[in-house]
Amino acid sequence: MINKDIKIILILSGFLTIVLSVICFIFNATCGILCLFLGCAVTAVFLFYTNKRYKKLRELNDYLSLVCSGNYDLNINDNTEGELSILQNNLYKVITILQTQKDKLAKDKTSLSDSLADISHQIKTPLTSIMVLTDLLKDEKDEEKRAEFLSVIENQLDKMKWLIITLLKLSKLDAGTIELKNENQSIIQVINESLTPFLISLELKNVKLINNVNDFSFKGDKNWIVEAFENIIKNCLEHTDGGGEICISSKTTNIYDSIFISDNGCGISAEDLPHIFERFYYGKNNAKNSIGIGLALAKTIFEKEHANIRAESTLGKGTTFEIRFYKAIV
Repeated sequence: MINKDIKIILILSGFLTIVLSVICFIFNATCGILCLFLGCAVTAVFLFYTNKRYKKLRELNDYLSLVCSGNYDLNINDNTEGELSILQNNLYKVITILQTQKDKLAKDKTSLSDSLADISHQIKTPLTSIMVLTDLLKDEKDEEKRAEFLSVIENQLDKMKWLIITLLKLSKLDAGTIELKNENQSIIQVINESLTPFLISLELKNVKLINNVNDFSFKGDKNWIVEAFENIIKNCLEHTDGGGEICISSKTTNIYDSIFISDNGCGISAEDLPHIFERFYYGKNNAKNSIGIGLALAKTIFEKEHANIRAESTLGKGTTFEIRFYKAIV
């Protein structure tokens, strides 16, 4: 035995066994032999179980060394009682948590890398356009042309501003740095406020608005939910031609309250439909100036508010978005 404490116990055990055996021999030889046998037997049993315990400890120590080197594989089939079994099971739980966190960090790192690449691509296009137009402005003498170039530059800057602000909102929501309010809200007030920025656009584009929402209350952060609904309405308006219509209605069940936002525009292909809530996804029927981030932001907000959004669409006939606000959150 290498352990110092074990050596001391063995020395004391051997010493006491010999002393007691000698004393017993003085009185009776049989007692002396029995005492010597029992002392040796107790010492042997002690050594057996101590060695077994230290073997298990060495296995756990070896495994911890593997964990430190990045190997998280551990097969625990020992469900017996005892302190070491409890330690082993608790160790397994900790390692499982560490492995989950490691996988999550790796996934987040990949996601961050992809997002940065997408952001770089999205900003690069308007930025390049601005740089080209700025160079043209230096030599352009025609005032009408200069005004046209400036108008395009202004539109590109507005696009970049919206993109950057939206990305910052998404980043804050993903990081959990925004504290959402949990206040009673009226769905009619939320819908009316969400429609306000689009009333003029609806009229100019000659798109009919049908609002058949019956009021219901839910808990959430009004500003963020309005932001989410605005992105849904904006998407419907972009994909609806003049003379079309957008219909907003509601439905109540014992489990949830739903809002339906429908248009009779170009619709979404079956190939694109599963991906419309992905960031920077650009489908076949996307609007010309679409970046592919509005629906992703809406989905993120609704999920943070414990709501659910889904979409159904028929190519050439239109799209319907359903947002469910659950009455009980488990």
